[in-house]
Amino acid sequence: MRAIIFNGTAAEFTADLEVRAPGPKEVKVRMVAAGLCHSDVSVINGTIPWPAPSVLGHEGAGIVSEVGSAVTSVVPGDHIVISTLAACGVCRQCASGRPTRCRKSIGNASQPFTLHGTPCTNFAGTSAFAEETLITELQAVRIPKDVPLTSAALVGCGVITGAGAVFNRANVQPGDTAIVFGVGGVGLNTIQALRIKRASRIIAIDTMASKEALARQFGATDFINASEVEDVVAKVHELVPYADGLPVGGFNSGGVDWAFDVVGHPKVTSQCLDCLDWGGTVVILGVPAPGTEMNLSYSRLTHVDRTVMGTRAGSYVPQRDLVGIVEMYRRGEYMLDELVTAQYQLEDFDQAVHDMHEGKLARGVLTF
Repeated sequence: MRAIIFNGTAAEFTADLEVRAPGPKEVKVRMVAAGLCHSDVSVINGTIPWPAPSVLGHEGAGIVSEVGSAVTSVVPGDHIVISTLAACGVCRQCASGRPTRCRKSIGNASQPFTLHGTPCTNFAGTSAFAEETLITELQAVRIPKDVPLTSAALVGCGVITGAGAVFNRANVQPGDTAIVFGVGGVGLNTIQALRIKRASRIIAIDTMASKEALARQFGATDFINASEVEDVVAKVHELVPYADGLPVGGFNSGGVDWAFDVVGHPKVTSQCLDCLDWGGTVVILGVPAPGTEMNLSYSRLTHVDRTVMGTRAGSYVPQRDLVGIVEMYRRGEYMLDELVTAQYQLEDFDQAVHDMHEGKLARGVLTF
């Protein structure tokens, strides 16, 4: 079957991949659509260390084709979103409704595939860039068949990472103010979640002017082009000042209540902190290379109750949050179709990556 694999140095298309039959608690999925995410590219460029050969892709939707003997929650023919989070479902964290903290959900690579007779590893428990893939039952989130799978494909990673940071990890209140650094697929979902939570000011920040229209479509009230502004922090304080005629007050007061770092870069995280008002919080969504460190000012934190925290995949619970997003979409409250800028055949993977790097995509979707 067709797939995109990581061969240790690059991504390549193959038509010779095979996948085994499902075990008792596993589900085989015929993929229909898969989103292209920066994390896939991070494997290729070495930012995320991963064994090779492996089948890429971790954001997708499809139709159940076969189930293991002990599977009870889905049957062949069901439409599903794949939850990238392959938690165990039985540990203390899972039982407490915090599966993103499950110890078994990180570094749990297995080898359900073979390529020319050689074992081939999955990626992020998902491997969505293949005509068929194998997942655990807990990852199969059933959705209504009236939801386009090309839109639903994005829910399991990019959508929930951005939205979950607002809905689950943060405590955004109506009237709060926020900035979002990075207006890609994840950032757009952070923005629209802030809109849904009725934030009064949502400032989108990116280095590409072309991102402004999308940011505003999804709910941004303001846009800062970081490539043209000499001092982004000063611009934020200008938009959300301490007082009329006084952008910054004592202990750096003024600025926003929430700052979402979707980029995951030390300079951006530091700027986020400098943009906070008293009691504000930085939420880090972006994932830099392992070992990356940041240097922050203690006085920005300890004197006036500011916070810096991370979130893994929007701190989500699959059967609650992914289903919830889909239901909001069906009611017309959440935008998914608008996230799909372009669709590509699997063989056009390189073009999709090129368009992503050029800033042409909110999200590119591979179809099968």
